[in-house]
Order: sequence, then structure tokens, then C-alpha cells
Amino acid sequence: MPFNRSQYATVTRELIADQIFRPTQRFFRKEASSSLLLLGAAIAALIWANSQIGDTYHRFWHTEVSVVFGNYHVSKTLVHWINDGFMALFFFTVGLEIKREILVGELASPRKALFPAISAVGGMVVPGLIYLAFNFGSDYSSGWGIPMATDIAFALGALALFGRKLPVGLRVFLAAFAIADDLGAVFIIALFYTKEIVWQYIVICIFLVLLLAVANFLWIRWALLYALLGLAIWFFILGSGVHPTVAGIIVSLFIPARGRYDTDRFLQNVNQLMDKFQCEDQSCGYSILLNQEHLYAVHALEMACHDVETPLQRLLHTLHPWVAFLILPVFALSNSGLTFNEINLSEAALHSVSLGVVFGLVFGKPIGIGLFSYLAVKFGAASLPEGVGWTHILGAAMLGGIGFTMSLFISDLSFSFPQILDYSKMAILAGSVLSAIVGITFLGLVCVRNQG
Repeated sequence: MPFNRSQYATVTRELIADQIFRPTQRFFRKEASSSLLLLGAAIAALIWANSQIGDTYHRFWHTEVSVVFGNYHVSKTLVHWINDGFMALFFFTVGLEIKREILVGELASPRKALFPAISAVGGMVVPGLIYLAFNFGSDYSSGWGIPMATDIAFALGALALFGRKLPVGLRVFLAAFAIADDLGAVFIIALFYTKEIVWQYIVICIFLVLLLAVANFLWIRWALLYALLGLAIWFFILGSGVHPTVAGIIVSLFIPARGRYDTDRFLQNVNQLMDKFQCEDQSCGYSILLNQEHLYAVHALEMACHDVETPLQRLLHTLHPWVAFLILPVFALSNSGLTFNEINLSEAALHSVSLGVVFGLVFGKPIGIGLFSYLAVKFGAASLPEGVGWTHILGAAMLGGIGFTMSLFISDLSFSFPQILDYSKMAILAGSVLSAIVGITFLGLVCVRNQG
């Protein structure tokens, strides 16, 4: 039975709401579900590294992989290609989500953005200071950035265990301060974990970024152009000495966030195209194979959907499943393989690096996030999200101590000595697990039970 025009409009609006205006829900749903795969990859890495064939773990991930183009030659281990290359795509998707949130999401208004942003600052400053309290003046002080990060996937995965028993505003708050946390981590990597800068490459990067800005200003929507410029920026940042993952954030900020036309014009076009589907016997069946006009209408609908969807949304929708379900698990698999029989556990547990990381994650995160959140509300700079109380904030702050992915990443940048690197990774795993247990237990016993 043919639809009338009002039904077309209703169906079309539902499709738009589902496919275009709910990207945040889909983004964080993928983050939460990918946490199980991420956890499985970390456990697999630990089992592999401590099995009878554990020596193959390190040999495999430290296999040299070279790229040769004429006289140009780059050779890195497999794990370095993952950390420098694949993780740039992770930062690219994070940057896309940050830009979307700033434009139309939870960070769109200053007052909305201020509360999680201030909370994130506290969640970075206090853990960093706690780490420095244990390692100030030592050779290990460079690891102060390790306990500053929050793993979005694991934190949201832990919160997802409670389903609808916790207020929606708490999930939004946790997601927002985790995003702000990631952005802060990127700046820290760029400013403090760059050892030597090759300035001629930086100049070339600035020129390429200006080309990105011009392309955006001229409303160029050709994805291949942005991909080629992004790859070139990554290449020159790699040669400049700045960590190449920073390229992911830089390029993401210049991806167009507007389609070729607005939703009103899209609805008008779709309604006109839907009128072409007039069939006898109240059923079109497989008319697409017989009716050329129907085929043209379907192609036009496809182009209309492409033109109304922004390049930012399209890239985020395309890349995020690959990042969440492939890149991050591969990163965990290649970076989590600690060989415990080579570690003196008692010495590792009492080492200043381990103590700084564990105390920073388990205590520094909730203290910093809770304290700065309270000060933001106390001085009127922000207000609590609707339906969210201070016990909710404290529980989310505890989950903020799950610093797995970004903490491992910064750990690799901080230490070159294998033993200290192993200590820091063991502390990250311990601190993240403790934070997850404490946060889940607190939310379950204090928030959910009291609510019931």
C-alpha cells in the first residue's frame, strides 16, 4: 500500500534521527561493548607472554618492518608501527568526537562543557602530583603523565553493568570528562614527550595544515583530499620528532562538519523522490530490476543521503568500529604482555614508579575529579547534571582511575629501560583493576541500592 506524503516525512525524520542525530549514543555504545574485546586481548597477551612459548610474544611484536620508497627508508618494530601509526587513527576518531561534541553535543555550551572539563583537569593534576611525590628528582619523574588518563572503553563498560539503574546524566558526565581527559593527554604528549624537534618538518606540517583549513573553508567535501593531506601530515610529524599520533587530532579538527545542504532540503528531495514509487496492485515487489525510473530514484536517494550527511559523521561512523574492535584490541595485545617470571613482584610492588602509578590512579583520580567538580559547583562556574548527585560523581570519578589504553601508551613514551617499563605496566594493570572494582562496588552499594 503506497505511503502518503506525511508518512514519507515521518519515516524520513525517523531515519534521520536514527542515522544522523544520534551519533553520540552509537559512539559510546561501541566504546562500552569493545571493552570486553579489549579485556580479552589484554588477558590473551598476558597468557601468551607467560606461556611456554612466551619468548615468541616479544620476538613477534618486535619484528622489524620496513617501508622503502626509492632512497627513503623507514624501519620500525611491529609494535612501534602500531603505536605510531594505528593509534593515530584512534586519536583521529577521538578528535572527530571531540569536535562533534563541541559543535552540537555535550560540550556545545560553555556551561555544559565547563563541568566535565574542570573535572578532567582535576583528574589530571592530582594524579600527576601524586606520582611526582613518589618520584620527584629521580630518573623516573618523566612518568608523571601515566596516571592522568582515563580509558573511555573500560570506564563506560563498567558503567554499562548497571543498565538503566543510574541516571543518564552520569553516563554523559563520565563520557565528557573522559573525552576532555583524552584531549589533555594529547597536549601532554605533544608538549612534554617530544625529545627533539626537526623544525623544517614542522614548517611543512604547518603549510599542510593551512591547506586543510583552506579546503574546509572552500567547502571541499572530497574525502580523498583530506586523507592524502592527513597522511602527509602524519609522515612529516613522524620525521619532526613530535609523536605522530598528534597528527590524528590535528587533522580531525579540519574535517568538515556540514553537509552539502541542510535537513529541510533533504526532506524535500526525499519526498519528491518517494512520489516516483507508484506501483500497481499495491506492491512494488522487485520493480528495481524492471523499472528504470525506480532505479534512478534509488540512486538519487543514495546521493541525497550522502550529501546531507557531514564528512565528520561519515568518517566517524566508518572508522569507529575498526578502531574500537580492531585497533585498540591489537594495541592491548601488543603492549600488555608482561612476563611475570622475569619480574621480582615484591620489588616491583614497592618501586616508586609502581606506587606513583597505583596511588595516582586509585586515589588521585577520584580525589582530583571529586574536588575540582565540587569547587566548580561551589563557586558557581557549573552545576551538577540533572538527576546526578555527589555520590554518583564520586563513583564515576573512581571509574576514572581505569587508565588502561592511554596509560600504557604514555608509559611507552616515558621509559626506555625494560624493567621500569614492565613495572609501570604492571602498576597500570593493578591500578586499573582496583579502580574498576572499587568504582563498581561503590556505585552498586551506595548509589543503586540507595536508589532502590
